[in-house]
This record gives sequence, C-alpha cells and structure tokens, in this order.
Amino acid sequence: MSTILIILNDAPYGSERTYNGLRLAGALAKAGGHDLRLFLLGDSVVAAKSGQKVPSGYYNIEVMLGAVIRGGGAVAICGTCLDARGIAESEITPGARRGTMNQLAEWTGTADRVLVF
Repeated sequence: MSTILIILNDAPYGSERTYNGLRLAGALAKAGGHDLRLFLLGDSVVAAKSGQKVPSGYYNIEVMLGAVIRGGGAVAICGTCLDARGIAESEITPGARRGTMNQLAEWTGTADRVLVF
C-alpha cells in the first residue's frame, strides 16, 4: 500500500486549487488501496471550518472534506494557521485534527508521493 500526502495551501473558495485537490483526494479515498493523508496549510485551513453554507448548486468544501475523512483519509490542519485565522478547534469539521509542522515533516518523509495544490 502506497502512502500519498496531499498538501493544500489556497483558500477553499476563489481559486479552484483546494477544490481540485479535494476532488483528487476524494477519488483516491473512494478507490482505496492507499494510505491517504491530507494536510491543510495557510488559507486552506478554512476548508475545515464546520457549518459552511454555500449557494444552492455550488460545491461545498466541507462536504468534500468529510467524504475524504469517511473514506479513511487522515486530515491534519496547521495549528499555527488556525490560530492566525481565529479558528478554534471546536469549529473544525469532525474527523479533522489540529496538526503541527513536525507532523507534516514526518508525513512528508514517509510518503511515497507528495502532491501540492
């Protein structure tokens, strides 16, 4: 089983980088056979904020993130980035966890593939 690390950096809405990274992560989670890890950095940490309400017909990043978690993907969120944006751990999507740069370093070192969006 290969380990795939996906690192997201951009805000969840605006650019489509986070959207496309989550589309790929969702497809990998659905396919199985991988140890999938997702790390949110910078403005992408907002993707893990629970209670997102988007216009009808628009994609919902929180729902997409939840699908990755339910599919067995591990999701970590940069704690420093959360603090900088005033997001408390109680506001994070269930199943996602506060992470650290040390954790990202460990995940990077043990990953077979690292993809950055």
